[in-house]
Amino acid sequence: MRFISTLILTAGLTLALPLAAAAQKLPLGDISGYLNKLQTAQGEFTQINDDGSISTGTIYIKRPGKVRFEYNPPESALVVAGSNTVVIFDKKSNQPAETYPLSRTPLSIILARNVDLGQARMVTGHDYDGTATIVTAQDPENAQYGNIQMKFTGNPVELRQWIINDGNGSQTTVVLGDLQTGGTLPNSLFDVGTPGVNR
Repeated sequence: MRFISTLILTAGLTLALPLAAAAQKLPLGDISGYLNKLQTAQGEFTQINDDGSISTGTIYIKRPGKVRFEYNPPESALVVAGSNTVVIFDKKSNQPAETYPLSRTPLSIILARNVDLGQARMVTGHDYDGTATIVTAQDPENAQYGNIQMKFTGNPVELRQWIINDGNGSQTTVVLGDLQTGGTLPNSLFDVGTPGVNR
């Protein structure tokens, strides 16, 4: 369960980048607009944990405030965020689920109802690596919880990766496959009261 906690509290994601990329750094306003228009999405992900191990699974996003990570076997974990809470559930364990306030993970930045990367002290890095725009952001009021480093390509703007760094120096990278955006995702996917119930 340690690597799952690292995902939530130290999240670091790295996403696969397409061959075609924007030729310049994307403005923060464009990125904020993209995130605010992203209501639902789902797709495959690969997670590189702090210890170097690799996990795969499916991610479901429903903004604001909801995300679900379903891990492929042999992992038995399920991570669900909803109702301002993150639950880490191990379907093979008899131990109670771990819970955290959503505000304790930098993922809360992109799950916010209104993403505004232009607000004071939120963005600590805004760079371009020749392929993607890299934005490093933190909660201005809770910098001790770490930051999230996101990679975006342009034309159109797309989130390709994020890396979560926690306050203890741990890092988790998640590489996103092609996200299917739009459509309807039932709220039951993000029910933190019964996260392990089969859908």
